[in-house]
Amino acid sequence: MFRKTSGSILCPSCGRLTNADARECLVCGRRNPGMWGFAAPLRGLFRRRSLVDVVTVACIVLYVLTLVLDPSAVLRGRGPFSVFSPSSRALLDAGATGALPWQLGRWWTVFTAIYLHGGPLHILFNILWIRQLGPAVEELYGPSRLAVIFTVSGVAGFVASNLFGYGLTIGASGSIFGLLGAMVAFGQKRGGTFGAMVLRQYGQWALLLFVMGFLMDGVNNVAHAGGFVGGFAAGLVLALAEQRNETGTDQLLATACIGLTLLGFALALWTAFAA
Repeated sequence: MFRKTSGSILCPSCGRLTNADARECLVCGRRNPGMWGFAAPLRGLFRRRSLVDVVTVACIVLYVLTLVLDPSAVLRGRGPFSVFSPSSRALLDAGATGALPWQLGRWWTVFTAIYLHGGPLHILFNILWIRQLGPAVEELYGPSRLAVIFTVSGVAGFVASNLFGYGLTIGASGSIFGLLGAMVAFGQKRGGTFGAMVLRQYGQWALLLFVMGFLMDGVNNVAHAGGFVGGFAAGLVLALAEQRNETGTDQLLATACIGLTLLGFALALWTAFAA
């Protein structure tokens, strides 16, 4: 029921009608346009679902889950900004990353830590930025490429901070800087008046947020820098929506990013409660 291995489909590369079992698209020549029967379901998945909404819900649900894992820590904070903050133990069980989890072999934490947050203000500001930047990146690159940029930049940020020996670290800010990096890459690739405007606006935002990070305690500025570089690099490699429709490769990459994240949370739960 899920796969479509016969009949007509839309080619993932050119969007024209072709056969699901064709060896190559008769219009653009793409090899195996049916993608072993998964072309149509992948296309439908990324057209029907808003990644921004999914990320928002996931962050909120996981934040509540980390509070439930250690409810005694909810009101343990020493000040108004640390109330309703998950404990380090709960965050570690849910998939927080850092030098210690890496030493324990928990490679998957660079995926799961993107969706974890350390307090109400932390999650509020990150969600607001995701909902501000996500739709812009989706419009200029496409929904599948947005998923790739968001994941790759978050992972790049945490890999960088882990290599620098940061302890327990969490949050979507590396991915947020990656979205800014992708917008800067768009401006550079697009050129012209519109490209220059995008480059200037989002470059200024990135610089302002990066400087603000040094004025606040407990901010992982290495993850911010790594996320920006990761998002910028992904933005340079991926095609722009106005230049080329999303291909099956884009959708497969996005599916792989989502699949690795879900696998990461499964391994985190297994390590915490079943191992």
